[in-house]
Amino acid sequence: MNFPVLSIITFLPFFAGAIILMMPAARKNETRAVALAAASIALLLSAWVYLQYLSQGLTGYQFIEQYNWLPQLGISLKFGVDGMSAPLVLLTGIVMFTGVLISWGDEDKHVMAGIQDRPREFFAFLFLLAGGVFGVFVSLDLFMLFFFYEIAVFPMYLLIAIWGWVKTREYAAMKLTLYLFIGSVVSLVGALVMYWTQYQNTGVLSFDMLQMESAGFSPTFQYIWFLPVFLGFAVLGGIWPFHNWSPDGHVAAPTAVSMFHAGVLMKLGAFAALRVGVMLLPEGAKQWSWLIMAFAGVAVVYGAYIAFVQTDMKYMIGFSSVSHMGLVMLGISTLNQTGLTGAGVQMFSHGVMTALFFAVTGMIYDRAHTRMIPELGGMSKVMPFATIGFIIGGLVSMGMPGFSGFVAEFPIFMGVWREQWLVAVIASISIVITAAYIMMNIRKVFFSEMPEHLQGHVGDITVLDKVAVATLCLFMVVIGLFPAVMVPMVESGVDNIMRLLGGA
Repeated sequence: MNFPVLSIITFLPFFAGAIILMMPAARKNETRAVALAAASIALLLSAWVYLQYLSQGLTGYQFIEQYNWLPQLGISLKFGVDGMSAPLVLLTGIVMFTGVLISWGDEDKHVMAGIQDRPREFFAFLFLLAGGVFGVFVSLDLFMLFFFYEIAVFPMYLLIAIWGWVKTREYAAMKLTLYLFIGSVVSLVGALVMYWTQYQNTGVLSFDMLQMESAGFSPTFQYIWFLPVFLGFAVLGGIWPFHNWSPDGHVAAPTAVSMFHAGVLMKLGAFAALRVGVMLLPEGAKQWSWLIMAFAGVAVVYGAYIAFVQTDMKYMIGFSSVSHMGLVMLGISTLNQTGLTGAGVQMFSHGVMTALFFAVTGMIYDRAHTRMIPELGGMSKVMPFATIGFIIGGLVSMGMPGFSGFVAEFPIFMGVWREQWLVAVIASISIVITAAYIMMNIRKVFFSEMPEHLQGHVGDITVLDKVAVATLCLFMVVIGLFPAVMVPMVESGVDNIMRLLGGA
């Protein structure tokens, strides 16, 4: 494959962001059009990669590209995707496309939808973030993975602090940035120790992760360094007890950034923890899997309980994300084929579901000027399309058969049951709690009586909003009805992880 498709996908957002920054500030609609064109191309290319991988027999890393950058230090731009990362590249394309649609805006005087204030700078920073995310998912070089990881984290501060919710944006942006940078520094120290130890073991200076897989790290080395590397990345995955930055960040962020934050960035943490922690230090993963399982089990139940008592829709979805990302970590901690497959599908399913939740919540807030659940009601009468979207997201969240959530969560619980049945029983409590708060909030926000102060002031969503909702719903329904479009692909990625774990 000579066509450098992964390089184009990764650097397209940077290129588009630079073009957008050079456009006149007054040309807001032209800026949005360029952003939508770039996001559409990114989605089409990421879908093409996914479908090509599906048709090429689902084996190993595909679309590999390598450009030596600093050969003296063993740093190269090495890209490739396997069965775990190809769905996440597609997920990023989906969230990028729908995030631009949601941010387009509405000229109605009653509606402050989308990004009206400096859309040029907003889309430039959003695309900088998207490019970093693509880079992490396709990087096979540890140095470049860190490089793109930091690029993905950095714009979050500006996007929240400038365009976020006025009441909490500075606090939330700083809290998020400090948590994530401290986590990534801890992981970076571990990565540099791995790099140096590989040099001592093999005599080769290289950040190539495929070479590091056979670098011969001793069991003692892996036992010492697994936790710093894994947990440093898992902070971004929202693992308990390092999750505290996440709900505040969700609430303060503008809608598209909340979609990126919960839909894609949290997957970045889980994916990097799996790719660098588990796959490069498999013996360490076996030794510490019990602790990761304990942390993840707490996150699943605790996140669901805290979501249940929230009165702010964004906080409810934020803590729901902590619970659902706990399921991803739970699947990873099993270190078995079933649990890891479930974790891979859950990363995609939760990414689409939570992007949909935040999109609909943003639409309601733009029109009702409140996200407080007790102050809302009757939205199904004025926003029927958004109501259907939220209900579908709710069914996915509950793990209802026929939707992607079931395809993801059932294997996770099966995998956990095989390793530690008691954890599976305790974690399953979250299913009941999730169903309770989803059903309660759907009834209150969409089907109760509309408060008097909202009557006549809340209108329907725009055509672009409907396209975004339909796009997100489509993927959740298709994977739920036809699991074969994703599960075998994820299984092929898990086969490689199982080989590194020695079939553990």
